[in-house]
Amino acid sequence: MEHVLVLLRHGHSEWNLSDRFTGWTDIPLTGVGLAEGATAGRRLADAGYRFDEVHISALKRTRQTAAVVLAA
Repeated sequence: MEHVLVLLRHGHSEWNLSDRFTGWTDIPLTGVGLAEGATAGRRLADAGYRFDEVHISALKRTRQTAAVVLAA
């Protein structure tokens, strides 16, 4: 059985607009970031990837990214 690990970073966040480092500050994604996640999800699906598990941090931007990737 083949196992594949896929690592994704969250998309564009509100603080990217002002060039601020977010660290553990719980900043949401912008519309651009949500679109980036959806695009990544479609590309992964088109390449045949299916996911059994998803591990994310508790931060809003990571939860939003995972949701749009999996929805795509």
